[in-house]
Formats: sequence, structure tokens, C-alpha cells
Amino acid sequence: MNEKYWRPVTLEVMARLHEPVRRIVVVAGPRQIGKTTAIHQVLRERSGSSCAFYASDAPEPADERGVDYGSVERVTGLATGAASHHDRSWVTEKWHLARRAAVDWHLEQLSLGNEATGLLLPYVLVFDEIQHVRDWSGVVKGLWDEDRAQGLPMHVVVLGSAPILMQRGLSESLMGRFEPIEMTHWSYSEMRDCFGFTLDQYLYFGGYPGPAHWVLEDQETRWHAEVLLSLVEPNLVKDILALKRIEKPAVLRQLFQLGCTYSGQVVSMTKLLAQLNDAGNTTTLTEYLHLLRVAGLLAGLEKYAAQAIRQRAAPPKLNVLNNAFLAVFSGRTFAQARADASFWGHLVESSIGAHLLNSAGHGVRVGYWRESPQEVDFVVYQGDRVGALEVKSVAYDMGARKGLRSFAERHQKMRVRTEVLGGDDFALADALSVPASHWLPE
Repeated sequence: MNEKYWRPVTLEVMARLHEPVRRIVVVAGPRQIGKTTAIHQVLRERSGSSCAFYASDAPEPADERGVDYGSVERVTGLATGAASHHDRSWVTEKWHLARRAAVDWHLEQLSLGNEATGLLLPYVLVFDEIQHVRDWSGVVKGLWDEDRAQGLPMHVVVLGSAPILMQRGLSESLMGRFEPIEMTHWSYSEMRDCFGFTLDQYLYFGGYPGPAHWVLEDQETRWHAEVLLSLVEPNLVKDILALKRIEKPAVLRQLFQLGCTYSGQVVSMTKLLAQLNDAGNTTTLTEYLHLLRVAGLLAGLEKYAAQAIRQRAAPPKLNVLNNAFLAVFSGRTFAQARADASFWGHLVESSIGAHLLNSAGHGVRVGYWRESPQEVDFVVYQGDRVGALEVKSVAYDMGARKGLRSFAERHQKMRVRTEVLGGDDFALADALSVPASHWLPE
């Protein structure tokens, strides 16, 4: 692993904290993708007296000597103590401590003449895993509004695991007061540059940084175990099941596993119902697919159509958000997957789908298209700009463009770009290195 590697989104966070204070900075994304690591990297570049870091799911320090474990030293793991349940009063207490520190930091910078040189940096207060605090958004709103009324130069950053848990608090009280920075699963180029992953390794093992060392040490069994126990289970149990009362948790688990198996394929709700025990109805499955999507696990892509009602009526195309899930539920080792040309093509298409979904910026949507006998693997669209994409894992001839030509003919009123992605490793690597918006026509 490259210890000095910074994800592009980490640089984005750093840039926000160098700006004047305007909004609460919200960093949200799936579990175990490096949100806390990213903020640690940013804080370590600052003076220890210019920031405070508090984790709502961490133990309180046992040391009573007044050491500020909320400072950047807290980030490096010096805090110890028994676990405690944090509440709104805990947030208020830490916020008041940070306010005093922010004033001291501001006065220190003024004494050094930093205002004249343009080096006057705001203080930074970070709350990690904020969603564990019940009704956190209400107390944050009140404290933030007080700070703005006083003109306090203090950035506030909140981190959260599941976007839907964060969104519940954000939509209730903080609308207009925050700026979101979405962190997604790691891309191929990030796993390559940080861990030295090959393209084949990324296609099978996906983009999780935590268990990547097992791949590099050729410990595939241990990689499988960590993905299942440390990634899949916490997502399903702590995030989704903690969000709301799930009537059929066993069905949710079955749907996720089945969806991973079918990743990259269009599957009717009727077919899914037939393979799930006591699944209920299609409404239940649709709701569960939505929960899996916002938790960063599995998406159900809609069919692209000019009329929204036709999109909703069509069966979804299932796609994991990280190929690690497809690999662990495939029943195949890396060597077995690589030797199976058909399954390897399945991995390639699923990886492209995950990359498009993870890299689709604001307003960019990803779907698929099928009008028998023609189909297009993925459709990226924003307004009247449409990119139709066919995925190939091996060399292809012009016949691969039949579906693309048919799509373009049927959507002549739109601005359409058609592309075949892949065909060889170089082209596939290129496709996994650009965002979804790259495929939209100018």
C-alpha cells in the first residue's frame, strides 16, 4: 500500500476546509471506504491546535488530566477508555469546547500576522459517525446557527456511514446549511495507484481498501471472510436494519445475495419473488432494493425510456456497487473465475456498471435499454444528452454495435453518443478510469 496516497475526494475535503466558513461539510458514503482515513489525512496536515475530532461511536477517554483527546492526537489512536452512549448533550459539550479552541486559534493566527498574508485558516470541528447520536441534526442546527450569528470562524465536518441515515437528519433540520461531499467505492485507478492492484485483481476483488492486503499477500480465503463479516454484515445489520423496522430481514439478506449473483442482468420482479422465501410482494422488493442502493450495496437500474412510466414498469437490471460482493457470493475462486470466460465477462460488465453508478455525478443517471431483439448494456443520461454503452470483455466485430445503432435510430430527438467499452485490457482500463459523465455527448 502507498501510505502517502490521497484519494481525489480527500483533496476536495482539504480544499473546502481552506475556504471561508459557509456551510457544514457533510462527508457521507458506504461503510469501510475510507471516510475517517481521509479526514485523518487532512487533519494531520494542520496544527494540532487548529482542529478537534470526535467519534460518536468511540469510547470516552479514561484519562482525567485534561488532555484534549478531541485534538488531532485523538485521531492517531491515543484515546482509551470504556465505551459510552453519546447523546445530544455530548455533542453540545464538545461543540462548546471547540468554540473556545476556535477563538484561541483565531487570535493566535492574528498575532502572527496571518490575516495580512492570506493564511488565516478557520478552526475545524469533526464529528465521525454522527448518525449514532439520536436526533443529532436538531442540536447541530441550533449550535451552527448560533455560530453563524456570531461569525465564528469554525468549519464543522460531519461524517456518516450510510447516506440514507445521514439524509434523514439532513432533510429534517439542516436544509440549506450543508454542502455534501459524497465518497463512493474505490475506482480501478485508485486501487491500482494505492495498492498496486492489477486490472484482473480489481475486476474480481473490487474496490475495498480494508481487505486489500489479503489480496496482495495471496490470502484469498481471509479476504473472503473479511468482506463477509466486516463489510456485508455491518451494512445489512447496523445500517439498513437500524434505519427502519424491516418486516422481513431474512428476505432482505436473500435479495442482496441473489442480486449479487444476478449482477449485470435484467431480472423480473416475478422471477425474484419465485426464488425468495416468504418475499411478500413486488412493493416490498422495490423498497428493499432502494435500501440496498442507498447503503452502497446493490442497485436496480431502470430501463431508459422517454416516458418515466415506461421506466418504472420495466424490470430492473441488478448491479452490485462493488465487485467484491459478486466475487464472495459467486462460489468461484479468483483462478476459477479467470478460467471461466463466460463468468469473467459477467465480472467485466458488472464492474463497468458499478463504476458508472459510483462515478455518476449530480444529475447524471445510469440505466439500460432493451427492445427485443436489441439491447444496450448501459445508458448514461442527463437531460437530452445520452450515452449508450455496450460492454465487451474480448475482441469484438461490428456486430457488437447493432444494439447501439438501433438505440440511436429510436432516439433521434436526443443527442446520442454510442460507444463500445472494452474489447481488450487497455480499453477496459481506460473505461474504468473516467467518470460516467465522460460518455455524454458535448
